[in-house]
Amino acid sequence: MLCVLAVALLTGAHNALHNALTDLRFGWLPRQASGDIVLVAIDSPSIEKIGVWPWPRQLHAELIGKLESTGASDIVFDVDLSSPSNQVSDQAFADALQKAGGSVVLPSFKQWVGHGKTIHVNRPLPQFEKYAWSAVVNIAVEPDGLVRRYLFGDVIDGKILPSVGVLLAGKYEKKDGSFLIDFGIRAASVPMVSYVDVLRGDPAVLESLKDRKVIIGGTALELGDRFNVPEGRTISGPMLQTLAAESILQNRVLRVTSSYVTLGGLGVIALLMAVLWRRVSASLRIAILAGLAFAIELGAMLLQAKMPIILDTSFYHAAIAAYLAAMALDEIDFRSRLGSIAEKRFQRIAMSLGDGLMCVDRNGLITVWNPGAVAIFGYESKDMIGRPLDGICLMDDDEGKRAPFPILELPQQELQVPGGKVMELEGRRKNGETFPLEACFSGWQGTDGFHYGAILRDISVRKREAERIRYLAEYDTLTGLANRHTLREYLHAKLAESKTGSREVALLLMDLDKFKEINDTLGHACGDQLLCAVAKRLNVLVKDAGLVARLNGDEFVIVISGAGAAGRAKTLSEEISLAFGMVPLSVGARQLHVKGSIGVAIYPDNCGSIDELLGNADLALYKAKAEGRGRYVFFNREIRNALEARRTLESELKRAVERQEFKLFYQPQLNLKDGRLVGAEALIRWSHPERGLVSPAEFIPVVNASSMSNDVALWVLETACKQGRLWQKKGHDIRIGVNLSPSQLQSGNLAATVGRILSETGLSPALLELEVTEGILIEDDAKALDIFRQIQDLGVQIAFDDFGTGYASLSYLKKFPLNGLKIDQSFVRELRAGSDDAAIVSSTISLGKLLRLSVIAEGIEDRATADLLLSMGCEKGQGYYFGRPMPAKEFEERFLSKEALQISDTSVAEPAATAA
Repeated sequence: MLCVLAVALLTGAHNALHNALTDLRFGWLPRQASGDIVLVAIDSPSIEKIGVWPWPRQLHAELIGKLESTGASDIVFDVDLSSPSNQVSDQAFADALQKAGGSVVLPSFKQWVGHGKTIHVNRPLPQFEKYAWSAVVNIAVEPDGLVRRYLFGDVIDGKILPSVGVLLAGKYEKKDGSFLIDFGIRAASVPMVSYVDVLRGDPAVLESLKDRKVIIGGTALELGDRFNVPEGRTISGPMLQTLAAESILQNRVLRVTSSYVTLGGLGVIALLMAVLWRRVSASLRIAILAGLAFAIELGAMLLQAKMPIILDTSFYHAAIAAYLAAMALDEIDFRSRLGSIAEKRFQRIAMSLGDGLMCVDRNGLITVWNPGAVAIFGYESKDMIGRPLDGICLMDDDEGKRAPFPILELPQQELQVPGGKVMELEGRRKNGETFPLEACFSGWQGTDGFHYGAILRDISVRKREAERIRYLAEYDTLTGLANRHTLREYLHAKLAESKTGSREVALLLMDLDKFKEINDTLGHACGDQLLCAVAKRLNVLVKDAGLVARLNGDEFVIVISGAGAAGRAKTLSEEISLAFGMVPLSVGARQLHVKGSIGVAIYPDNCGSIDELLGNADLALYKAKAEGRGRYVFFNREIRNALEARRTLESELKRAVERQEFKLFYQPQLNLKDGRLVGAEALIRWSHPERGLVSPAEFIPVVNASSMSNDVALWVLETACKQGRLWQKKGHDIRIGVNLSPSQLQSGNLAATVGRILSETGLSPALLELEVTEGILIEDDAKALDIFRQIQDLGVQIAFDDFGTGYASLSYLKKFPLNGLKIDQSFVRELRAGSDDAAIVSSTISLGKLLRLSVIAEGIEDRATADLLLSMGCEKGQGYYFGRPMPAKEFEERFLSKEALQISDTSVAEPAATAA
């Protein structure tokens, strides 16, 4: 018993047992909180409702006012107030503390800094501490990661400050030391209300705070103020402070019994066992010990329930366990059992092994043959005992021929080391089949000479799996082509050869055009069959001229090397383009025409490594796809320069968004009959700090292809609506035209966004016109149709911009709910009577009128064009003749001032010239 107790004491196992038993008693003896302390929780709903974090201290000031109005007796903040925030907000909080008249407690805490080398004390700001009490909020975590003890107070700046829980309980004694928290008090029974409910003055919530003590702190998971406590629970820091205060209020400041009590109890147990050891049977002694353990634990539980005292029973249980083990050892005859085990050990191991086991005597004859060996070779034990080993185990001789394995020639020293000698042989089964065999040989010196043993294992499956793993590591499982790993190894070898022989290495990167559409429409199984068909065709085209590999997805790589590799790469690219362009691929019962775009890079031209070679080919592939697909492009430095220029532009555009360098200009739209202003198109401009105004044609394609597209488009829409509302308030009902970006339609919530912006700005929906192009609609016309209907339900107009430049404009006029057409400036700029452009424009105007759509012509640059359009029936126009895009202020001065409006009203003969 003394040995067991010494081990428990030295290893600290008694502490773990003591803590576990104490924690269990908390679960057996639940208590309710007094209800005198209410936790005002900074919870997730409060954070979500307020919307920002950290909160302005103005909110804490308002909260103090609410709590004071309810008659809360004490207000304790478990919130870090040691650093300054907004000056106005801090002052409001200080004023609230002063008004509270000393009923508020603010936290102080110690914090390790510099990798745990020094302690930094965080105290409330002086302007806060001046009007409030200060208390310690530090929590002591034990080595097992749980919190069990709580400090009465701690030394801060040379003085002892009481802890928050002590002040909450109304104890102002300044002393250090700690006590055990009674975790039998259920955290769920502590009254808790949401911060935001108090802030908005919920009557029921305020009533629950009347004459109560209040602690305010974060309970939201995202704030991270969490502690592990007994019974596997995790609670917030403020809740832990509350339970500590409840322990004091309910006189449950737990103390552990002294070591004298423990020693006395151990003496009683030892004396009892000394009296009973040989006088009663073992079964009765076991029953007495079990009853004693139960009685001790029951007494400890009652003592903990009735009095704030914890009886340390860990040593008692350890002593009882030691006596039980001693009785078990006393009753078992180990010598006879060990003897029996020693006699049967070898036979049991040998006969139960799944692997084959054989033993060979000093003459090379088999003496042991277990069932595992029978399963491997097919020979029964009676067939093999007394036979030599060389009939079933073969190995290569010096000439590479198969010969019997000479086991007697193995070095005896190597066989006697731990692990023995492992060899790979060829085994021969009873039916004559040979197979790979792994044998682990060992040896020992017997009374009649040196003996040999071997563990035998059939490794056929392992060999096949190794081959399979090697194949999977080097080849693509779907197409059988070389995979990325093999490709890099091949390139590494070819580049090394190129360096020594000054030869070229050409890499062709091929990507199937519109492969995703095939997957989506015909299914992934058909897509996989297509990839296999592509691989077969590439193998036929390349033959033995180089390596064909599958990189990933629908990307294939061809590598050819040697003299004239660049010329052969060009010829091969043409052959591949022709073969895939002219001859369909057989995929099941289907014949599919599939084209591929190819990017070609040459080593050592413009690259010095495998990654650069692959990267250059990828850039060339990107260029080939951009030029129309089904083509091949050789990499050159201009391609990389263009990409770098685009990346630079993207970087500058991101900074432009952050610095608000975008401006919105407005181009007038006039009635061609009377020169009256009918609308304005909002057009974005980039005011570059060095280059001045940048043309939209240079940066808009980059914006639309980047992640910032939706943010920029949203800014344009909001700014245009705000400006339209300003003009509307001044009595100018001007329809504002705003171009939509593809990202706005792809987001799916465009209608809701438009409705929100109209509501926030107050702009009349009838004064907003959204302009769409065919490029936006072609991506997902079904989705666009539903969105446009929702937008029109709001009262917003939709116009088809750049009409006539696409391939399916007429079908879109039929399909989509449009309100207007904008004739593209390419038809208007050189418009002359009797020209083809005139025929197209006239037909478009007639078509628009038949479909009851308003028609506006873009790109009017002279009076003659305006007159010709008016004669064709077009009533609205815009262009440089009326005015270039201009800032809102200039637009207002030129078209919305009293003088401009008077001129517009009186000038009917030449409205355009006057307005211009």
